[in-house]
Amino acid sequence: MTQEEFMDEARRLRPKLIETARRYLADEDAEDTVQDALLRLWQMLGGLHAPIDGLAVVLTRNLCVSQLRRQHACLPLAEEQAGATAAADTAADERIDRLMAVVEALPPMQQTILRLRHIEGMEMAEIAALTGSSEVAVRKALSRARQSVRQTYLKKYEQ
Repeated sequence: MTQEEFMDEARRLRPKLIETARRYLADEDAEDTVQDALLRLWQMLGGLHAPIDGLAVVLTRNLCVSQLRRQHACLPLAEEQAGATAAADTAADERIDRLMAVVEALPPMQQTILRLRHIEGMEMAEIAALTGSSEVAVRKALSRARQSVRQTYLKKYEQ
């Protein structure tokens, strides 16, 4: 797909995607989510073929659901953290920062698959469709990414 074709598709799909996102989220969040979906589609530009309606709608819906899950998960976490000490919060933040640094050092495909699975909560079939791979290849890449993260983290920070 060329850039011009993508821009035409994005202009045509944007209202439909915003409508889909508004079913799940507030207006402002819906706009942001659609923008994020279009950005992800743009990053896959070389592997896309028109029409991209189905992929765009599924991607938007999944991003909305992920955002709702994060919001829901943050509520008990916020209550729990209110009673936690500053030292414990700092230690947890440091561990998360270290882990994210390890993830960012992964090869791009492993990093993408790991993020889609564990941060976005996508299913293997959805990831396979987005990446243009088979489910078996996605599972293998995810397994290798997990192993690499575990080994690197233990090697760097748990000595």
